[in-house]
Amino acid sequence: MNPNRILNLFIAAAVLFCSLNFSNASYAQLRRGNNERPAENRVEQRRNQGAQRNNGNIRNNNPNNENRPIQQNNTNRVGNGNTVNRNNNTINQNNNRVNNAHNNNVNINIDNSHDVNVVNNRNTVVRRNDLSYYHRPPYVYGGRRYYAVNPYFYHPFHPFTWGPVWHPWGFFIATLATTAIAVTVASKQYHYNQGVWYAPSSGGYTVVSAPVGGTVATLPTGYETVVVNNTTNYYYGGSYYEKAGTQYKVVAPPAGAVVTNLPQGGKEVKIGNQTYVQVGDTYYQPVQVSGKSKYEVVQVES
Repeated sequence: MNPNRILNLFIAAAVLFCSLNFSNASYAQLRRGNNERPAENRVEQRRNQGAQRNNGNIRNNNPNNENRPIQQNNTNRVGNGNTVNRNNNTINQNNNRVNNAHNNNVNINIDNSHDVNVVNNRNTVVRRNDLSYYHRPPYVYGGRRYYAVNPYFYHPFHPFTWGPVWHPWGFFIATLATTAIAVTVASKQYHYNQGVWYAPSSGGYTVVSAPVGGTVATLPTGYETVVVNNTTNYYYGGSYYEKAGTQYKVVAPPAGAVVTNLPQGGKEVKIGNQTYVQVGDTYYQPVQVSGKSKYEVVQVES
């Protein structure tokens, strides 16, 4: 055989062998590349997540808020009505807040949110006497004169409660007793029950001062009889009544009236060097009558 032909055949075989090896190597490298790319992607994802953590961003694993980013450096994050406080680890769901401290000091009787319609000074303008009625000079302070029949005699004020059915001004109830009666005074609606007057309030009724002019058929048990200028008054729970035909009518506190007890809601006030008890806008002077501590309605003049 021709030597040149043999050489050409050898060179062609070598070229073919090299081409086949290069193709196999490329194909293997391509397969390795495809298999390694997910791993590279996972590494890249971890790097991205690490960068997000460094920036203060984390994933919320709460099933109620899937895939929702929450800023750690943001004190309050609101989502779906839930408030999350990362610093205090406090979660207030549906914006409902519970203050456990209130559980230790709960007053279920007095609800001040219902006092917006309460006018406690409705019957606190006293019925004045002619100044000749007083045989003692008034106590003068701050440009005002405070008239009283009995001399000033201080004794500490202790609020009084007229039995279990009596309530002080501002007391709120959701429903009235079946014995309560409706009374209209000056086109306003009230309810009266055993010496206590109620006015409609949001969600129920609030105890108010007895409205002057209101009439009732009977007096509550435990009333006190007070006579001023030959006029008989009946006192109960801070309110005064007079006989009007077959009924009893609410009147303003008569100046000079002396009573044994004052209701809850009164407060001691210092006027100069004397201490009075103020109930609504009415001032009571502490006195002593027949050796007993009592209070007299003061007539104040400018």
